[in-house]
Amino acid sequence: MTEPSSTLPTRILGKTGIAVSEVGFGAWALGADWGTVTEDDALAALRAGVDAGMNLIDTADIYGGGRSERIIGKFLNELPDSASSGIHVITKMGRGEGWDSSADAVARAAEGSLERLGVDSLDLVQLHCVPFEVLSEGTVFASLEQARDQGLIRHYGVSVETIEEALFCIRETGAASLQVIFNIFRQRVIDELLPVAAEQGVGIVARVPLASGVLSGKYTSGHRFTDDDHRHYNANGEIFNVGETFAGVSFDTAVNHASAIDALLANECPGATPAQKALRWILDYDAVSTVIPGAKSSQQARDNASASRLPRISDDAHAGLADFYQREIAATVRGVY
Repeated sequence: MTEPSSTLPTRILGKTGIAVSEVGFGAWALGADWGTVTEDDALAALRAGVDAGMNLIDTADIYGGGRSERIIGKFLNELPDSASSGIHVITKMGRGEGWDSSADAVARAAEGSLERLGVDSLDLVQLHCVPFEVLSEGTVFASLEQARDQGLIRHYGVSVETIEEALFCIRETGAASLQVIFNIFRQRVIDELLPVAAEQGVGIVARVPLASGVLSGKYTSGHRFTDDDHRHYNANGEIFNVGETFAGVSFDTAVNHASAIDALLANECPGATPAQKALRWILDYDAVSTVIPGAKSSQQARDNASASRLPRISDDAHAGLADFYQREIAATVRGVY
């Protein structure tokens, strides 16, 4: 692979000062939990995303027991030095059995990610939805500071499940960024979090932007996902936080919402897909540093990147979606957020 053939508009990722592409590559599916993704397909998707201008890849040490990080490491290794130096990998730690918030545990986790990714230092490490009591106790942030002093990481942030956790991290910690679930199904973030983050210079990484794919408009009621896909085994929060799957909305209800949203956006961004419009809607909020849709194929990666070049959604359409959220969506979102 040579130099990327395209660039995307960039934004500053909060207190890191790093200019990242507005649309990044969400690499959860390259590890596990989204059905089978071969290594060849994963590498092809990464190549397509970076070739389309993405310079940010989001992963975690737990995705496939390190598989996602290892694949990304293999991808980075095939890049020329000039290209690989411009790719920013942000990873996560803090989930899984036996993990604690001590300095030793944080250092070991960082060293494991460094080895799998094949890099000398981690641009950004995010705590991976650890319990609020761990955040509020504070030891973990001292441990992250120590890892930064040791040169293992450059910056740290937090991936959170609730707005309360996000506001705590902004006000009480040195977090450079926050990763939050933000999409058309999860609009409370707009008034309750984004202004505070912007005022304090904390970056926002928007995850689950397509509500686990439902906002792509590809699914109909009754669709069955494969047994190894979290959209099957965590559809109602059976294994982990319900908000991570369909943004907390039951699948059939989410499909109905997506159809109505598609109609509300029918006259926006001519030629764009429902998924691209949903991503563009998120990017219309300037407090968002980057949005990280997943991709399991080259075409998905290219389509995701293209959302960054779409015109902004009209004010009338934004108002219509806000009204639809209040009337129809808000009461159907399950789980605390």
